[in-house]
Amino acid sequence: MPTLDSRLDGVVGTAAKTLERAFGMRTVGDLLGHYPRRYARRGELTPILTLPVGETVTIVAEVRRVGERRMRNRSGSILEVVIGDGTGEMSLTFFNQSWRMKDLRPGRRGTFSGKVGEYRGSVQLTHPAYELFDDIDTALMSAEAWAKLPIPIYPATSTLTSWQITKLVHHALDVLDPVPDPLPDRLREAARLLPLGTAIERIHRPDFDEQIEPARQTLRMHEAFVLQAALLQQRHFVRAMSATARTPGALLADFDARLPFELTEDQVEVGARIGADLAGAWPMNRLVQGEVGSGKTLVALRAMLQVAESGGQSALIAPTEVLAAQHLRSITRMLGPELAPRIMPTLLTGQLSAAERRRAALRVASGQSLVVVGTHALLSESTTFADLGLVVVDEQHRFGVDQRESLRAKGTSPHALVLTATPIPRTVAMTVFGDLDVSTIRSMPAGRAGIETHVAPVAERPAWFARVWDRIAEEVSQGRQAFVVCPAIDADGRGGAVRDGADDPVADAVAAGTGPARTRWGVVQVAELLAGHPAFAALRVETLHGKMPAEHKDAVMQAFARGEVDVLVATTVVEVGVDVPNASTMVILEADRFGVSQLHQLRGRVGRGGVPGLCLLVTEAERGSPARDRVDAVARTLDGFALAEVDLELRGEGDVLGDAQSGARTSLRLLRVVTDADMIAHARAAAEEVLAADPALESHPALEAALARRVGMAERAALAKN
Repeated sequence: MPTLDSRLDGVVGTAAKTLERAFGMRTVGDLLGHYPRRYARRGELTPILTLPVGETVTIVAEVRRVGERRMRNRSGSILEVVIGDGTGEMSLTFFNQSWRMKDLRPGRRGTFSGKVGEYRGSVQLTHPAYELFDDIDTALMSAEAWAKLPIPIYPATSTLTSWQITKLVHHALDVLDPVPDPLPDRLREAARLLPLGTAIERIHRPDFDEQIEPARQTLRMHEAFVLQAALLQQRHFVRAMSATARTPGALLADFDARLPFELTEDQVEVGARIGADLAGAWPMNRLVQGEVGSGKTLVALRAMLQVAESGGQSALIAPTEVLAAQHLRSITRMLGPELAPRIMPTLLTGQLSAAERRRAALRVASGQSLVVVGTHALLSESTTFADLGLVVVDEQHRFGVDQRESLRAKGTSPHALVLTATPIPRTVAMTVFGDLDVSTIRSMPAGRAGIETHVAPVAERPAWFARVWDRIAEEVSQGRQAFVVCPAIDADGRGGAVRDGADDPVADAVAAGTGPARTRWGVVQVAELLAGHPAFAALRVETLHGKMPAEHKDAVMQAFARGEVDVLVATTVVEVGVDVPNASTMVILEADRFGVSQLHQLRGRVGRGGVPGLCLLVTEAERGSPARDRVDAVARTLDGFALAEVDLELRGEGDVLGDAQSGARTSLRLLRVVTDADMIAHARAAAEEVLAADPALESHPALEAALARRVGMAERAALAKN
């Protein structure tokens, strides 16, 4: 008899190919993990008046009238069937299929599936698939039970209807071997969960409504537990590896003694954890999250100095040339004239000249440079290290696991430190980064003047648009500087706006026709506007975007940092790492085109010194719309951790585990990161208990099999790279 791991073609025959093409299913477990999206009732007709035009639907309805007519301009006939729900009616249209009149008789009920169209003001389905309820059903059960029996409605395709999937699922359930349960008995009993086999049976063919939710709850916990077990097992695998212990010494002590300020409590605590990790027997795998400007780079540099004590090298990879160059300058400045020559920080990017790159690569390969900062050029086969002991990844979400792994592969089990200024909600930290140790820097260095944030709703108050530019000029007149961030390089570019790698949360809405049709303000348009603005006649305005040559970008940023530029009009290339203490004002045009975390990151570019920060979020989004909610949320608080939770609630988790980010084969099915936080925490605690006693799961064969189904060989490799 088949198990969850059995191949589908041995159970459902030729339908296996259709299932694989449609949903990527290969095993019985894949098919039975394709859960119903909702349930219909034979006695409960679908409200036809609410059906969305253009979408594929599956509905329960009753045949009302059937008629056939000849086509006017060509031979053949049209069969028109009117179905209803008691409040509305719609037509089903079939061409040259008069034989269907035998089945589609008035009074018959069934499920009908097709794309909702519109013809002369009425909704219709053209050539829909359908399945009529058999009269046998009525004879086999009482009318009341028949009417209330839940009908699963599955995610389907044009080639595979919901009821076809139902038949395949039922067949698989009928022949399935008993399903072993991976959950520990104690967890299942404490949470009052069903046996796994019972839960699978009841979610697919419940006898009554009350069976559905307990089945869902059980399967949610299974999903949470197996996922946490996979992540925690990966942590155990890492800790089974050996790494070169890097103990602190004179270099770090000398650096700390020269610091002109006190470390914050969080910097001290996180630094101590990193220091202990580096001196340990296995490779560190730690994520440090902290607000913009909280001092993550300083914490990373202290780790690099601890590695350098034994001659080990550290590689810091940054997502952009601008940020890499900024990091190098910042690290060199922090090291000072005494330590910098001993550490020899080196920049390695693709935009260096051939001669510069050769010199840099030689310093790295020889071990002369103990701190190397670069972009994707660090991943090149020609880049080699003498003793790579620590890999630091800045803004980890900008890099894929393959890129991170190719850098780590240049050393022998090097330690890994991942930095992010995008605060991560607790549940996402448990799910996406569950195999990393997570540290948080919440406290900010003393001397920050803070930031005021205001929404400029120019659709409601058009005059405020002019006031925004006046406000910038006022700030500059006091000797300060300003950023103007645009969602595109050129809003009038051929084929639509030329974007610059920025996240565009409204892209889907635009495609669906429910969002703004196009970007109105790009760097090009704003530069033209300010060139003719009287208040900017004497101001020094420069532009910055990702399509510019690297040396030009770096020259503009350095000029801005030196105070030689008053207003920088840019895309999101200034989102991370740009540190200009004299910049007081951040204007973000079409702010509704950015995500919550991105707006928070951009805002963090100002208010970094003793100069108070001002952030103006310019938007035409209507009050109460999701886009406006995002902008308003950012204006309400400066707490990035609170905003991360808001962002998760506004967006939902989406494909939170997608693209092998966590090593999971698919994104979440029933588990929801936002609403199931407590369940995920309980599952993690239970998984920790199991793996602490049995890391190889020798005594837990059912859990080992569940992990193999959830996390295959390719996904294991991705997890190992994380």
